[in-house]
Amino acid sequence: MKSVRHDGRGELGRFLRSRREKLNPADVGFPTGPRRRSPGLRREEVAVLAGLSPTWYTYLEQGRDIRPSPEVVDSLAKVLGLTEDERRYVHTLTYGHVARPLPLGGDVSAEDLLCRIVASHEDSPYPVFATSRHADLVSWNRAATEWYGDWGALPVGERNLVRWLLTAPEARDRLVDWEFEARDAVAAWRAEAACCPGDAELERRVAELALLSVEFSRWWDEQIVAERRSRTRRFAHPRSGVRDLRVVPMQTPEFAPAGIVLHLPA
Repeated sequence: MKSVRHDGRGELGRFLRSRREKLNPADVGFPTGPRRRSPGLRREEVAVLAGLSPTWYTYLEQGRDIRPSPEVVDSLAKVLGLTEDERRYVHTLTYGHVARPLPLGGDVSAEDLLCRIVASHEDSPYPVFATSRHADLVSWNRAATEWYGDWGALPVGERNLVRWLLTAPEARDRLVDWEFEARDAVAAWRAEAACCPGDAELERRVAELALLSVEFSRWWDEQIVAERRSRTRRFAHPRSGVRDLRVVPMQTPEFAPAGIVLHLPA
């Protein structure tokens, strides 16, 4: 067995070739016949379908040092019929991370799975809630209402964690270190936005919050960035007084970039 390079470029080229060779030319409108000496599609055929230069695509399969855009990678994924797992793999080989991650398919929808997880913690004395990719509040247990507030009383279009933190008087009452918490939420939102460039819905929400909150507008313009992590959050509980809980954000590929937030005694 000959030795091969295991850098991202080499692996990407080998993976693209393996998937190209699995395609049936007839399925995508190309003729078949004895003149085809290799299985699957030719490189130039993949390039035509993806709207690329045949030479450029050849360089990509050869592991040359070129950097395709996420749009090009997604176009190739569509042409090659890649699954979401495979598309993520190609993104990771190309960029070291997944651009525009989509939930992985499963026998249960992402939202249903999130709601089931929250429901399993309904009797917990500590908050558990689920948020969407845009920080919309998808589901929460009874304890979340006690520690944070009655999110169910909000209009459906305003049930968003970042919006609540920045605009609800209750948020300032319940979170002892409100400014730190709100600023951190804005920083995490910006960090997550990098995974989904050109997200029109996120851009709309940013513009909306900039009008609703002077603090949001200032912090967003400051380009503050922070990834979500486990840490202590201080609450002013209406009955128990000031209490510290450890906030634990969690994700799995099945529902990322949506997520579950657990709380544990600090």
